[in-house]
Formats: sequence, structure tokens, C-alpha cells
Amino acid sequence: MSDDNYTGVTTGTVATACSLAALDAILDSADIACVKVETPKKTLDIIIDECRLLSSNEAQATAHKNPYNDPDVTVNLDIVANVELFDKTTEKSNVIITGGVGVGKITKPGLQIPVGDYAINPVPRRMIVKNLEDKIPEGKVAKVTISIPEGETIARKTMNPKLGIVGGISVLGTTGIARSMSSDAYKNSIVTQIDVALASNIDNLVFVPGNIGEKLALKKLDITKEQIVQTGNFVGFMFEEAEKRGITRFTYFGHMGKLIKVAGGIFDTKHAVADGRREIMVTHAALCGADRNALQRLFDSKTTDDMMDILEEIDLSVEVSNSIASAIHERCMQRFDLDLNVILVDMEGNYLNNNMKPIE
Repeated sequence: MSDDNYTGVTTGTVATACSLAALDAILDSADIACVKVETPKKTLDIIIDECRLLSSNEAQATAHKNPYNDPDVTVNLDIVANVELFDKTTEKSNVIITGGVGVGKITKPGLQIPVGDYAINPVPRRMIVKNLEDKIPEGKVAKVTISIPEGETIARKTMNPKLGIVGGISVLGTTGIARSMSSDAYKNSIVTQIDVALASNIDNLVFVPGNIGEKLALKKLDITKEQIVQTGNFVGFMFEEAEKRGITRFTYFGHMGKLIKVAGGIFDTKHAVADGRREIMVTHAALCGADRNALQRLFDSKTTDDMMDILEEIDLSVEVSNSIASAIHERCMQRFDLDLNVILVDMEGNYLNNNMKPIE
């Protein structure tokens, strides 16, 4: 635990720990307080909150993810593993893994798990098998059922409903170690939106910054939720992944305050990373003929909504919005060779530019 890069453990690691503890309880008829879990990166000591023997061949263990430096909705969430040993008959593997309450089921293609199966990802499955298989007695099979009692409630705060994962959350992890949501783990979670859309043969994708953009897009455009892809702050990453998958054109829809940054070549739109909104707005207003007084007022404004009010006063709001939309399109053509249909809106969803194309 002294590794400077360590921040937490994945749901897959906790599920593996609970599975191992339950199996150990059956074999040793003891209450297991801590287990050593072998992950793809290192061996970790995981504390078990509760472990109880249910019968001579069945036990249940519970543990949780400790808080770490990340706004992870699964922190402190109880993860439960029920392990049952029975005689081997026709089973090829000596470990059978399934889901219980609070673990989502896959209903759409494009994910790592086939439709109809529980959302326990491949690496957690392999971890469970690897940590258990050598301990299972000869001629026996261990059936492992992973449950997350609060999983269905927590799932509403995740991207699972959009991805077609219903009834709970996913058991995730690629290394066994959880890191900040600014890391590759978070990027991998949002890029699956593109894979699901492609696997479902959905055309005319609409990329939006987040939940607000999604709500406004559904309100203003004749589209379905399945067509929407949220980028978060990782605009450049998501556009690059779209291009890698052969997508060459789509609609980029959202509030001026987010999308304007891309006009300045800012493809990570997190405020702490870069801003530049007023500088970009002043530049385009100047190109469109705004006088010095108007430019100073724009520069002194706190929000892009205030800036748009000023542009409305001087009858330049549409012209400047069109200029910014064109700049976003140009930047994306230069960096990704993506032909974007850019739609800029205010917080009520009112169109700000009029040089967009209809979504067919």
C-alpha cells in the first residue's frame, strides 16, 4: 500500500476478495478478516467486513471500497460474494461466475460482455478464477454470485442506463487498482458509448458535453437518447476515438460556454486545465466588426451568456456565433479530419448560430 501511485481498489478487486474470503470460510470453517488478492499489477491485502458460513458448502463475504482521491460513486458501497461448492459434473471450468441483486445485465451489443450476461467485466472474472481455482478441492466446482445491494440505486448516477446495462452497476477494473477519474479508466468508461452506438448501427450521432447538453439536444433535435454521446471534458480524446472507429461526421451540440473553447484549440475543456473563453469571444467579435467599447465590455464579462447579451445589443450575436461555429469545425478538420455539424445554444436551448445543417 506504500506505492505512491496507489489510490484505491476497483470493484473487481473487492468482488474477488469477497469470493476468496467466502471460499476460505468453507474450507477452514472460519471467519476470515483479511485476504491477499492477486491483481494484474500487484498483490493487495483487502479487509473483509463480514464473512459467515451458511452451510458446510456455502459461505458469504462482504467488503467495501475504501474512500480515495476520487468522486467515485462506488466508494463505501457494500459488495457481496456468495460461494457455493458442489460436485463437478459436465462443467468445463471449476469456477462459475454469475451476478445477483444490484449487478447490471447487458441489453445492448458493443460492450465487453455479451448481451444477456451480467456486467462483470473480463478482468474481474479472470481475477476471481485465478485467485480461487487452485484452492478448490478436486472434483468440486465453486459457483460465485456477486451482489451489490445498493447497486440499482447507484446505477442511476452512472452511464450504465445509457449503455444498456440495466438493474445495477458494473463490476469493473483492468488492473485491480482504481485511480482518479481523470485517468484512462474514466476515459474507457465514456468511450463505450461510441462502441454501443456502432454495434447498434445507430447513425447521425450527436456529441454533447454532458447531461445538460443531452437534455437540451433531446428537447431541440429530432433524435433519440441512443444517438447521444457525452464527451465530458475529454473532447479531444472522444473525437480521436470516434475517428479511429471510422466515424467521419457527426453533430457537436452544446452550450456556447463549453464549445467555444474548442474554437481556440482547447480539447480538454475542464476549467482548471484551460479557459480562454473571453479571449476567443473578443477575437471573433473583433473579426465581425465590434468596436473597442464593445470588445472591452466582452472582455470584462464573467460568462458567455453575458457576452451573448452584449452581442445581441450590437446586433452581432448570430454573426459571431457563426464565426465561432466555423472555427470549431475548422479546428476539428485540422486535428482529426472530422466534418462536424456545430450547433451552439444558450442555457434554454435557443440556437445561437444559423450556419448548422439539419440532422437527417
